[in-house]
Amino acid sequence: MHIFVTGATGLIGKHLCPFLLHHNTVTVLSRNPTKANVLFGHKVKAVSNINAVDFDTVDIVINLAGEPIVNKRWSDKQKQIIRDSRIGVTQQISEAIKACSTPPHTYISGSAVGFYGRQNSNPIDEAFENPHDEFSHQLCKDWESAAILAQSEYTRVCLLRTGIVLAKKGGALSKMLPAFKLCLGGPIGNGEQGMSWIHIDDMIQLILFIIKHTDISGPVNATAPNPVSNAQFSKSLGEILSRPAFITMPTTVLKLLMGEMSDLLTTGQFVVPEKALTHNYRFHHPDIRSALESLV
Repeated sequence: MHIFVTGATGLIGKHLCPFLLHHNTVTVLSRNPTKANVLFGHKVKAVSNINAVDFDTVDIVINLAGEPIVNKRWSDKQKQIIRDSRIGVTQQISEAIKACSTPPHTYISGSAVGFYGRQNSNPIDEAFENPHDEFSHQLCKDWESAAILAQSEYTRVCLLRTGIVLAKKGGALSKMLPAFKLCLGGPIGNGEQGMSWIHIDDMIQLILFIIKHTDISGPVNATAPNPVSNAQFSKSLGEILSRPAFITMPTTVLKLLMGEMSDLLTTGQFVVPEKALTHNYRFHHPDIRSALESLV
């Protein structure tokens, strides 16, 4: 098959592409094609412009592109950069697919559990229809809408509502570890906010599972089946590192440091992957303890 990937050098993409290279032709979109070739070798074709891709020859699109959402404070300018880096690319791909005479049969496009906005402790699956209207929800809603434009009888569209991806290098865990190793880790605020997470291995295997199972479409929660509170997460990480984890980060301090972006840490949701479970995907790391032990 011919697979086109955006965001290939990001956290998920760089773990996914080596799996895709087995028996497949892979084209990746990158602002730095040289970096992509250094990372994956010349087994991939790296392009810097979507217009360089003939979508009539593509079987599967995996769209993971996007400016990291927590790298910079959310000024109006940064919010627009975050939106454009996701929605703009996604619209371009959808328009290219719609213009095809033989379009890709599968379009897997990124989204996030931020689609649901801040929620209480009730478990949330893909059928949930009462999102909290805030920046993360509007971003994901518009991002998903741009992908859905490509849906037709010839192309199925799957929307990956991804949780916090846990990996050895990069991502949220790498940012947390230094404080915890120095005995400075602990919950944020009261620690009751939900953390919907997924191990990087399950993230990759779930994407491959979706490719194989052609009856899956629409929103797919890419999260482990056992979300935890922030306090539970902090306690588990501290125990695995044999470090205390009781130093609380006040929400007021976080708000001063990060502004509106702090909402991602001080609020949350308990998201469950109902669609993956219904289709009998078996998680390698269903609970936070086993996931952290394998990574830390």
